[in-house]
Amino acid sequence: MSWLELLAVFGAGIAAGGINTIVGSGTLITFPVLLAFGLPPVTANVSNTIGLVPGSISGVIGYRRELAGQRARLLQLGTASLLGGITGAVLLLVLPAEAFKAIVPVLIIIALILVVVQPRLAAWVKRRRENGDAAVPEHGGPILLAAVYATGIYGGYFGAAQGVLLIGLLGIFVHDDLQRLNGVKNVLALIVNAVSAVIFIVVAEVDWQAVAMIAVGSIIGGQLGARVGRRMPPNVLRAVIVLVGSIAVVRLLTS
Repeated sequence: MSWLELLAVFGAGIAAGGINTIVGSGTLITFPVLLAFGLPPVTANVSNTIGLVPGSISGVIGYRRELAGQRARLLQLGTASLLGGITGAVLLLVLPAEAFKAIVPVLIIIALILVVVQPRLAAWVKRRRENGDAAVPEHGGPILLAAVYATGIYGGYFGAAQGVLLIGLLGIFVHDDLQRLNGVKNVLALIVNAVSAVIFIVVAEVDWQAVAMIAVGSIIGGQLGARVGRRMPPNVLRAVIVLVGSIAVVRLLTS
């Protein structure tokens, strides 16, 4: 990649780091950029996953106060995310590249739908809390564990809007403050991305220039996310994500 292209990847990394901390769909920014600059889809996905790990760490650090007192919850749900991430990463590597190109446009479309309906999902969760529905297990119970494992598979394989899925599941199954649950979401997404990244580094083809630019950018974005991202009108942010994601779908279907 040229220096201008690397600079664009760096900027996309900043945006993705911030979006992942707040919404959880930053891959829909960085992945299309890597595709646009000529990286093969699987290599782009692998490099993107590795590059976003430092940003995920940055986001977790930003939410460290909300994580206080959630050790047991993180151990239970984190184990499910770890196993799911391993499963998804292995599937990405063992399935042929043609399968990835066929499956990912569908996954991106699903992710875009999740980003669009996220406000309604959040409103439904809020109403459920206000109505005082029947108590659920403190950490969500076996259904949530299974759902987090399945989300981990999705995250290890591709991962766009993984955070939207996680915060929705946590909001439905766990009675706790949503900011505390967002902190948990960031940890679970980090676990999936990190374990996938380790596997990819060992056995997959990686574009280390792209990784470096996304990594540095996402660290900055993770810290800026809580300050700048929350000031951005939600509809504007979602519109940008949908636009970029739609470009990715077109790129994959026409390449």
